[in-house]
This record gives sequence, structure tokens and C-alpha cells, in this order.
Amino acid sequence: MRLKVYQAPNIGAAMAMVRDELGPDALILANKTVDGGVELTAAHEHPSTEAEEPEAATVSAPMLQVRPTPITAAIPLTATDLARAGTLRWHGVPAELEALLARGDLARGIETALAFGKIPCGVGDPPLLLAGPPGAGKTLTAARIATRLKLSGQPSMVITTDGRRAGAAEQLAAFTRLLGLTLIVADTPKQLARAVERRVGGQPVLVDMPGLNPTDPDDRAYLRECQAAVNANAALVLPSGLDPAEAADTAQDFMELGVTLLIATRLDQSRRLGGLLAAANTGLILTEAGVSPAVADGLIRMTPSFLAERLSYARPKLSGASEAGSLTFLAQAFGKQPRSEP
Repeated sequence: MRLKVYQAPNIGAAMAMVRDELGPDALILANKTVDGGVELTAAHEHPSTEAEEPEAATVSAPMLQVRPTPITAAIPLTATDLARAGTLRWHGVPAELEALLARGDLARGIETALAFGKIPCGVGDPPLLLAGPPGAGKTLTAARIATRLKLSGQPSMVITTDGRRAGAAEQLAAFTRLLGLTLIVADTPKQLARAVERRVGGQPVLVDMPGLNPTDPDDRAYLRECQAAVNANAALVLPSGLDPAEAADTAQDFMELGVTLLIATRLDQSRRLGGLLAAANTGLILTEAGVSPAVADGLIRMTPSFLAERLSYARPKLSGASEAGSLTFLAQAFGKQPRSEP
């Protein structure tokens, strides 16, 4: 049996180190908080018969936030734990997260495993770039954030770099006109930099990027150049309900381009959250999620307790009164009344 100790800023990074070195069959014996992050002790069958001393492996990535003591993963699962594990599997939660969330307080486990934060878009903040694949909901997300800022007395500068796609600028312009804001079109990083130079008093700046393929060299270069041109924060706008492996790959690709934040869309239309958690498990900071078609109140803050409530629900095959009950559950999760069907 080979034992090894891994230290990393968070559970997701530590689990990735375990998988890379010991493979998917490695057993997590224990985990705990340490200065600068978390520490995992992992075991794996090893052909050598000689005892091996635990050795430390560390990563230098900075901590995103202070997290509480992780849930110990060496205690056998109870019947309740097994039931939760089945629910997490129904959602498509990645295996390493499932192992960490299957026991104990679910909200606390989520807070330990994933990073949470606010969308940094206020007076004096760097510009915020909204990036993501085509059709992810970036334009609607930009409109929602701009609306929130306007209602709070902070009119923002709204810029689109998607002036070439038919109808893209017109869609965002319709929202900005209602808010009494001027939409600026900047198709190149140089134009974007000149536009941001016009901000007054450190006003918030929102940049709606075109749909990007993070594996395409031209798209990768364009995102990097735009971000560097205005020293921007960047958020990945990603739909909920994606295949977990695909969501994780997409999130990882955008992270390599300097994206640090995650904004989920279509959470009201997605029953399974495995894709969202797989994306967050790469290290992106969970911020907010779109939970309705509305613009004024269509975004809510993602918190460990909110995700725990959603993850506790697995949709069985229901009909009649049971189906009505499941609709009520979803409606309560979003603070809305279920719509009756004809």
C-alpha cells in the first residue's frame, strides 16, 4: 500500500493531484485543513513490498477563501449517506465531490469543497468581461447586472465586442435603451481600451464578449488580448444542465485563459446540477445563477445552503399529486409559485 500526503489550496485541486499521480482508484484516507489550504492522505496499491514514508506534495496556487474543517472521508457510509450518494449520482456530481459530500452536513461540505464569491462589478472595480461559449446567456446576464447597478444608483458603461454577429448588438441595445444607457460597440482590443478610457468616476464597466471556443487559437488569443487591454476580471457564463465532463473541460479551458469567476444560467430549467458542480470543481469561484427569464430579478447569489437544498432533490418518475409536489419544491427553491398546466 502506497501512502502519500497532498497539500493544495482546496479539495478540488488536491483531488486532481491524487488522480494525476495515483489514478482514479486511489483511496482517500483522511483530510484536514492546514495553513494555506487542505491536506489529503491518499493510498493506492503499489507493487513494492517495502513500506513507504508519506511524502508531501504542494501546489503554489493562492487560497481563494478561508474554509472550515473538511468532512472526514474515512468513516463508513450509513444508510442515510448511501441514500444521499444515490441522489448526488442522479445529479451527475463528479465522483471525487460525491465522496466528500455523501456524509455530514451537506452545505458545510459544499462550502469546504468549492469556492464562493461576489461578482466584482461596482464603482472603482476593474471592467468585468462576460465570456463563454455561444448561446450561454452572456447578453442577458450583462443586461441583468446592468439593471441591478442602475436600480442601485450606479449606472454602468456597457460595451459589446460582439458587433459582427447579426442581431447581437441590437439585442443588448434594446436593454440599454430601457435603462437610459448608451451601448458602446468595440470589436477589437484597441477599441475596447479606448472605450474604457471614457469611464467617468470609476463607473462600473460591463463587457459582453462574443461566443468563444476556448480551444480555438484565434478565440483564445482574442480573449487574452481583450482582458489584457483593460486589465479586466473575467467571468465564465455557462448554462446549467451540461454534461459534467463537458462542463469541466470547458471551465478548465477558460480558466487557462485567465477566467476566475463562474456565473450559471438556466438554473430554473436544469434539474441536474452535476455539470455546474463539475465546472466549479475546477477552481472557478461560484457567484450567481440565472433562475428566471426576468431581467430585473433574474440573478440570485449562489451559496452553499442554496446548492445543498437543490442537491437534496432528485426527480423521480412521478405523476398526479406527486408531480405537483415536485413542482412545488422547485418553485419554493426559487421563491416562486408553480405554474399550473392546462
